[in-house]
Amino acid sequence: MTISGDSYFAIEASLTGFKPPEMPVEVPTAEALAEHDRISRCWTSTHAGDLCVGSEIHKREVCRMFRETFNPYRPAVIDWPNLSSEELQRLTSLPIWNIAVQTEGKARLNFAAYASTLPDREIGEALMLNAWEENRHKDVLSNLVKTYQIPLAEEPAYEPPRDLEWTYLVTGYSECVDSFFAFGLFEVARRSGFFPMKLVETFEPVIQEECRHILLFANWLAWHRANLKWWRRAQFELRVVAVWIFIAWERMGLARGFGKDQNPSRQDSNFTLKSAGSVSPVEFHFRELMTLCLRENDRRFAGYDIRLVRPTTMPTIIRFALALSKL
Repeated sequence: MTISGDSYFAIEASLTGFKPPEMPVEVPTAEALAEHDRISRCWTSTHAGDLCVGSEIHKREVCRMFRETFNPYRPAVIDWPNLSSEELQRLTSLPIWNIAVQTEGKARLNFAAYASTLPDREIGEALMLNAWEENRHKDVLSNLVKTYQIPLAEEPAYEPPRDLEWTYLVTGYSECVDSFFAFGLFEVARRSGFFPMKLVETFEPVIQEECRHILLFANWLAWHRANLKWWRRAQFELRVVAVWIFIAWERMGLARGFGKDQNPSRQDSNFTLKSAGSVSPVEFHFRELMTLCLRENDRRFAGYDIRLVRPTTMPTIIRFALALSKL
């Protein structure tokens, strides 16, 4: 599936006008924020019995989950804390801001473009809400860098993807990889005291929202596979293999590039590879950090209906790597 440049920017306009389930008019109280947070991370279907993967019930309940766990926080009213000069230096030196803003910018339009082509309205609306939330993540980051005067490179123009399904798969699987590590690294930052707790907690809804996003992706993937004819399924599985090869090659390229520029303020996507040292003064070893990522991954998914499909690739790979490291 492809989309023209003009249609792509029409998608951006429709994304801007997309209405989420419900947004508060006034700044919510602390009690309301706590309730929104609870709802966003705990959901059980009212359907009795199995949620047979690929069925209409499975699709309906996945979309219900995504709508009903929506967290209506507003980036514009976030109360950013004052930082000391040392804390500000730590924040601005994190090598993530350019790539984080650009990644969210690409994801929001890629998801919206794919959602607009889907014949199933319910799935399309769920993916459009996913795109809208990616756009909100971009707003959070944009407000942060503006508040703390973090210099960014000029944001590039976002080109329309040539193949919408390929782009959606690459973006979805990449989020599964990145979120797995982000769960652990966020906990490292929370424990370390390197940054004010108020600043760390500001990003808690964003991190949990990424959990919801990859839960939606995993269940869409399972539902989509189950509804393909056998010959289409074979083609699709070959495409998935190609996506994983592409992502692995991309990550290896980032790894090879790291070390050519030792400037700690260089802002690029190598952050995941060396990031624990950027958010904590305490050195984390491989086993300790990966065990924490696994624990946080399980904790963040624990509140959602156990009958929903979970992303399993990264947890499986890391558990296998940990087992090998004992040999």
